[in-house]
Amino acid sequence: MLAGDWRRASRRGVPEVAVERGMVVEEAGDGFCGAVVDWAKDAVVLEDRHGRRRRFPWGHGYLLEGEPVALARPAASAGPAKPARTASGSVAVPGHRARVARESRIYVEGMHDAELVERVWGDDLRIEGVVVEPLHGVDDLPAIVREFGPQEGRRLGVLVDHLVPGSKESRVAASVTSPHVLVVGHPFVDVWQAVRPAALGIERWPDVPRPVPWKEGVCRALGWPACDAADLGRAWRRILDRVHSYADLEPALLGRVEELIDFVTAPGE
Repeated sequence: MLAGDWRRASRRGVPEVAVERGMVVEEAGDGFCGAVVDWAKDAVVLEDRHGRRRRFPWGHGYLLEGEPVALARPAASAGPAKPARTASGSVAVPGHRARVARESRIYVEGMHDAELVERVWGDDLRIEGVVVEPLHGVDDLPAIVREFGPQEGRRLGVLVDHLVPGSKESRVAASVTSPHVLVVGHPFVDVWQAVRPAALGIERWPDVPRPVPWKEGVCRALGWPACDAADLGRAWRRILDRVHSYADLEPALLGRVEELIDFVTAPGE
């Protein structure tokens, strides 16, 4: 061990990787994990999901997808490139493998809610290891929460449709008081309405008289078939196919989903 440069010898076999904007790496010393957002002659800048930025020196001491690497500056001609973005607006992480699922979960009311969240936030959720599951209604939410068993390190976030003052949903949500559960919601009758009308080429969602089931009323007003569940399923696919990014959704839904993701992935969780 006293012969030659033993420090260099101990690092043989560790690959050198040229950084790319958006690449997610972990600093092995203190565990800071973030995406590459910038670099300079003497350092690379990482930003974690909470927006905190730190500078680190080039070289060894990093993990990329769990494997030790040495970070190197990209070719001089490359320069910092404009970052690619996911459908949610986050920095894209090409080639990043999904994280093992956390114990914490996000529950949404139904399959349409789950599919819409997946369409826009799917890449983010896989990187964070967050699973989204449908509830199929919130009437039994207190019992569902008890069965889930929320605790430190096992948080539950719940997204509720039509969460407005005085509604049945607001009373059900208020009955859940665990500090490890966050119940939020949007004001729309159904998650369909969280899609911006402009994405569908209409000025606004149709007004549906109270006695008429909302989805059936919407389909008929738009000239779509609404005879059975299959027709409603095709209508939803037609709507979902027009959603390409967060820009196609209403802010009232965007903020609530981001809030839930932050809650179940808070530091220490």
